[in-house]
Amino acid sequence: MWFILSLLSALFQVLRNMVMKRIGHALDETINVWGRFTFLLPFAAIGVAITGIPPIGEGFSVLAVLFGLTQTLGTLCLSKALKQSHISLVTPLWKLSLILLVAWGFFVLGETPSPMGFSGLILSLVGVYLLNVNQARVSIWAPITAIFKDTGQRWTLMAAMGYAPSVVLIKKMALLSDPMFAILMGYVFCSVMITPYALWRSRNHFAAIGKYWKSFISLGAYATLSTLFGTTAYMLTISSYVEAVKQIEVLLALVIGYVFFKESATIRVIWIGTVVMLAGLILLKLGT
Repeated sequence: MWFILSLLSALFQVLRNMVMKRIGHALDETINVWGRFTFLLPFAAIGVAITGIPPIGEGFSVLAVLFGLTQTLGTLCLSKALKQSHISLVTPLWKLSLILLVAWGFFVLGETPSPMGFSGLILSLVGVYLLNVNQARVSIWAPITAIFKDTGQRWTLMAAMGYAPSVVLIKKMALLSDPMFAILMGYVFCSVMITPYALWRSRNHFAAIGKYWKSFISLGAYATLSTLFGTTAYMLTISSYVEAVKQIEVLLALVIGYVFFKESATIRVIWIGTVVMLAGLILLKLGT
């Protein structure tokens, strides 16, 4: 079940990113992140109203604040990275957050991947890396060497450092309550934290929300579903396993881009990375 939930989370994450791409081009990246956090809240609130407020374990509020801080900082760093560097360099380097997640999961949650499961994690990560550098037609070392000369890549590393603990924190919040309540409260803090920055950085774009209201609402719906499926999957298995499976979003994004937007990805360019990534996911599934 966790594998299917992870795939569903990846699918809705791709749809969320498609909407974010449209809003980002029309407005800017800050209002984009603010919209992702804030327009998720009504859908999460409806979910909590349906399921009810669960018993809440000790320490939940502290975890919610920490999640809001790490998720907000990580997302803002990623948006800055994408603005200052090529996405073909940002994506494979940001996916290194999977290795950081293994460490966070071990020390905070006591999660220990099996040898086969860990091999699947590494193989899937290598596949995503190859898929991106091959599609961008850059050298295999380009994302690494860019760290020393590209400000955007340093923002990418900071984004990865923020994202990994946020995964562990929301899983722990869900274990102390339930997935829907954890999502609602976690993103309440995200929205509160980013709103002052958004008002300072993107004040002029708030007037355009009415024009793009359908995009913002769909952004909130997709973000809610992606986070709900992902958080539920975290509770069923090791969190790094879920994130490894969710890397298939890169392949889904390429397919959607090719089919619907006539973007230039071809089988000849991406097949090596795709095969390696899928082999990693198969090994990961066998390891669990």
